[in-house]
Amino acid sequence: MNSTNKETGTSTEVHRPAAPLEGVRVLDLGQYIAGPGAAMVLAELGAEVIKVEPLAGDQARHIGRYGESMIRAYSRGKRSIALDLKSEAGLAVAWRLIEASDVVIQNLRPGAIETLGLGPDTVRARFPQIVFLSISGFGTQGPSALRPGYDIAAQAESGLMSLTGEPDRLPQKVGVPVIDAAAAHLGAQAVLAALYARARTGRGETVRTSLLEVAMHLQATTWCDYLGGAPEPTRIGDGQPHNAPAAEVVPTRDGHIVLSAYADEHWARFCRVMGREALASDPRFRTNALRVQHREALRGVLRECLSSFTSEECVALLSRNQIVVGAVRSYRQVLDSADVQASGMLVDAVAPDGSRYASLALPYTLGHAPRPTPSAAPACGADTDRVLGALGFDADEIARLHGIGAVA
Repeated sequence: MNSTNKETGTSTEVHRPAAPLEGVRVLDLGQYIAGPGAAMVLAELGAEVIKVEPLAGDQARHIGRYGESMIRAYSRGKRSIALDLKSEAGLAVAWRLIEASDVVIQNLRPGAIETLGLGPDTVRARFPQIVFLSISGFGTQGPSALRPGYDIAAQAESGLMSLTGEPDRLPQKVGVPVIDAAAAHLGAQAVLAALYARARTGRGETVRTSLLEVAMHLQATTWCDYLGGAPEPTRIGDGQPHNAPAAEVVPTRDGHIVLSAYADEHWARFCRVMGREALASDPRFRTNALRVQHREALRGVLRECLSSFTSEECVALLSRNQIVVGAVRSYRQVLDSADVQASGMLVDAVAPDGSRYASLALPYTLGHAPRPTPSAAPACGADTDRVLGALGFDADEIARLHGIGAVA
């Protein structure tokens, strides 16, 4: 949209809030994080998303406070309809919803969607224009195809846990369900590619990914190193196995920082900044390979140089000299960060009654459009009657569906 300046006659582009998927309809049959998260990404990009829940609701609604946080984080911007997909009438409603959709997303336990008669082959045989995303635990081809798969299992079986933690301690998981979250974004990315292809061909696609594949993909650099002949990677705690100082955790006067200065130029700069120029030519530290070999001595030097500063003083001093550094922050400190506040990542999701809760926006912006203000995650079945009405069901038919327990 353009407007013309009456005085100069020049045209000025007017940016509207970005909604590139306006007009795209998505049916979310998922639970927990990966499937609902992929649908939420599409909703934030402007798609109309209908969340289909069992009569009792998404399983996340029944696992306490953290489960409710999953709903708030990954089901905002959607409408919810509660359906009994095991009933003939509920299944008929599902087919009406599918017919009106462009995208179907599911991450139910292996085989469940096929048992319901709504698997991707069945759906796309009837509606070949549908883009159907399925997210499984371990893929569909191997011997683990029917195993249930959660984030933690993928962390374990992808090798990620074998690299995480201290060498003399138990393997550790990453502190958050990072594989589930990454599967949501990569799944949405694949759906966008399939929608782009459909715009040219008129045909949809079946898109499949798994938590195992996503977990390995997130480790691509380390996997390529190993496949190229490197030794089996092991846990080393902080630091990187082939570079130093790299990702080193260094105590400060009031906390910790992480520091990377492994390029020889950066290491020499660090030594100059700290007034320890002789360290750059120290026989133990002249090259990256030598610094890796003498990592423990190097860490002692880092502590000597930095432990008298506060974390913020370290960040200011080293950043000013183009050395990569970060303060290890608590969630409370992250909220106070001027960078986070300036990013616009923190948004309020707004419920129909005007109530709000804090949430996180997508981690990117489109042009100069402001980040959208999402609607809050719906209660289970909050939109059942409205969705049915939009599908063409009249009041008597809706009442009958309620009466037989097909919807709630």
